[in-house]
Amino acid sequence: MQYNENIRLAIQGLADHKFRSFLTMLGIIFGVASVITMLSIGEGAKREAIAKYQDLGVNNIIIREKSLSDEELEEVRAKFSQGLSIQDAGVIKEIVPGVERIASQAEKNTDVRYNDRSVKSTIIGITPDFQAMMNYRVQKGDFISDKHYNERLRVCVLGAGVAANFFKGEDPIGKLVKIDDQWLEVIGVLESKSLFTETVGELAARDLNTDVFVPLSLFLNRFTRENALTSEIQQITVQIAGSDRLVESSKIINEILRRRHFNNNDYSIVIPFELLKQEEKERQIYNFLLGAIAAISLLVGGLGIMNIMLATVMERTREIGIRRAVGARKIDIMSQFVTESVAISITGGIIGVLIGIVLSLIVTLFTDITTYIQPYSVFVAFSFSVIVGVSFGYLPAKNAANLKPVDSIRYE
Repeated sequence: MQYNENIRLAIQGLADHKFRSFLTMLGIIFGVASVITMLSIGEGAKREAIAKYQDLGVNNIIIREKSLSDEELEEVRAKFSQGLSIQDAGVIKEIVPGVERIASQAEKNTDVRYNDRSVKSTIIGITPDFQAMMNYRVQKGDFISDKHYNERLRVCVLGAGVAANFFKGEDPIGKLVKIDDQWLEVIGVLESKSLFTETVGELAARDLNTDVFVPLSLFLNRFTRENALTSEIQQITVQIAGSDRLVESSKIINEILRRRHFNNNDYSIVIPFELLKQEEKERQIYNFLLGAIAAISLLVGGLGIMNIMLATVMERTREIGIRRAVGARKIDIMSQFVTESVAISITGGIIGVLIGIVLSLIVTLFTDITTYIQPYSVFVAFSFSVIVGVSFGYLPAKNAANLKPVDSIRYE
């Protein structure tokens, strides 16, 4: 009964001073909303990073041809290095322990044509293991198979962007597209990929949806290189059994290539798993800082609650004295004022949660930032608002409970 009475008095107190109560809640509202929004931005960024590195294969080691000027290439070739080659991939597979799969790829930037339309694209010659290693999924049709590779068939798989540009409302499977002077049959279309907007090592930032994939055997036989000095292939992807062996394996690969390339620094090695762990650490620090900044708003809100509750105790000194005179205990008075402060923080917390969710959705809708609201962030923010209400309401409640009944009744 006493608990219900405290709740009734708390609600009545808020209703009697609506505007003042709302102003008191603002700190809690902004604090909770900012905690949820900041954490949702951080979580969205984390998921984007994970997706990006999963596309590279978290158990993969990627060896890329370095981007060198013509003068640097001439110097490297003069020192007997022919750049990355299929033979390099064969030696790595033979020597390095724990290699599950290995995929070579060659690249060329050129135009792809269909009827009277054309798009700028990166043509990528690949081996059949590429799909399983790089997490590429086919939306329609098939991917490059052993048969396509072994028989050098004139087939291709289109990125989602290329297919959307050429075949609006039309089935692309079986159609012929022209790349350079070669006509290739479309056998598949890939699912849309997120824009690879960051450069990782020698992995150039680009739109993966404009890529077109062909068998590497066909590429090397039918397509001329962009530059006579460039390597036979531009990338070797090595999949290792177990992420704990990635660093050790990369050192062995580096030693093999260093010897085969006569100590020429014309390649780079990227380990997506190591980059992902590094980014996760940075993201944790980032999320902590965002959460700390947002938590300051809650603390400010708590100070506002304490200030208002102290003023409320002063205003209601006679009421406190009368209640004590008719039998109310100290614990009853303290419970009443703590309940009021908790009511303010809970109401502000609920409003803050709603505003935080709406702000997170607005950020996603009107910016390039993707947010993701996790239940734990809502729980943490709301729980913290309640804790703030109890903590900062305790001192005013204690002051109210310690007032002497006689002095309180005489208070003007």
